[in-house]
Amino acid sequence: MNPPFDVAAIKSDFPIFEEKMRGGKRLVFLDSGATSQKPWAVINAERDFYTKHNAAVHRGSYYLAEQASAAYEGARQSVADFLSVDSDEVIFTKSATEGLNLLATSFERSAGQLGIRAGDEIVVSELEHHANLLPWQQLAKRTGAVLKWFSMNLDGSLDLTNIDEVITEKTKVVAITHQSNVLGSVPDLPPIIAAAHAVGARFVLDACQSIPHMPVDVRAMGVDFLTFSGHKAAGPTGIGVVWGRAELLNQMEPYLYGGSMIESVTMTDSTWAAIPRRFEAGVPNMAQAVGLEAALKYLSNIGLPNIHSWEMTLTEYALRGLQEIEGVRVLGPQSMQARGGVISFVVDGLHPHDVGQVMDQYGVAVRTGHHCAWPLIRKLGVVGTTRASFYLYNDLSDVDVLLESVIGARDYFRKR
Repeated sequence: MNPPFDVAAIKSDFPIFEEKMRGGKRLVFLDSGATSQKPWAVINAERDFYTKHNAAVHRGSYYLAEQASAAYEGARQSVADFLSVDSDEVIFTKSATEGLNLLATSFERSAGQLGIRAGDEIVVSELEHHANLLPWQQLAKRTGAVLKWFSMNLDGSLDLTNIDEVITEKTKVVAITHQSNVLGSVPDLPPIIAAAHAVGARFVLDACQSIPHMPVDVRAMGVDFLTFSGHKAAGPTGIGVVWGRAELLNQMEPYLYGGSMIESVTMTDSTWAAIPRRFEAGVPNMAQAVGLEAALKYLSNIGLPNIHSWEMTLTEYALRGLQEIEGVRVLGPQSMQARGGVISFVVDGLHPHDVGQVMDQYGVAVRTGHHCAWPLIRKLGVVGTTRASFYLYNDLSDVDVLLESVIGARDYFRKR
């Protein structure tokens, strides 16, 4: 169980781990599925932008503006290199949620095959985070399109037995997560992507839970669009990414209107700038883009294969330990097959919020509740779950404290 990198050295790169929790306990941060912690490399990159290069990008011909623009576009190139795509296919947003709304709104406004109209079909799944459900749900309501979905099996997989009924000749968009933020399950995407393309539909991948944790070959997967958020990838808040195939982005209408996204403007009409700028109205989150660049370089230097391998070691250790605790039930995948570094569980007779509060007394930070995935939680028949999610700065001792704290929560309420 030796890690492929020095976890202690990695943890020392993240200043938050110097902070003490309740009762002087050390921080055992197991909520990276919600947001990751930030290393000094990211913090310093943002600080350096503000202290040395701060100016509005793409708006000035003076030295600072040139530096700021170069830094911003350099960050775009770094994201493109990280994804192995072309830089003009990378759009910066403030979050993955905004990115998914961008796509849904642009599809509504666009003409031709990309446009969504009454009677068209949009396909999602019961695994989805609200961010990859609500934009499509509301798009269907606005346009008269039909929202369809793949059902989730209780092991966290998707039921694909009726794939030809879910994806039909009327399907225009299929939007599925790469990994469940609740259960950690990884759906079997190749047959879904193939079925979507067979009828001319576009496939949107919500990669928020995968991009920070495992190698993702965007081109090889065959997806048409992808979104992820910087704050889950050791990067800053306020920055997200949409990637799309250039030939598709060139056909799409803008999401927001304003400065920098235009080619020309009169009092009665406007034409749009080339991609990606037509999708980046207003002064962008410049320092955050530079911070994201630093984060992706930090992860790449460690190696996504190494990070994924270590997370799987931690997950297997935690899964086995939780399954051995009386009164604890792990939801979703019960083995290491088709899963990532996220585990959701319930403790018999206890509300997850109560469990989480007792775990907090041990310094353990976990997520409790419905995890912005109400349809999934309802399908499981629970009011919520307690969720532990792992990242590169966790070690086996963190898992030991996790298990100790779960037992402590169970026993505390048994005595009352």
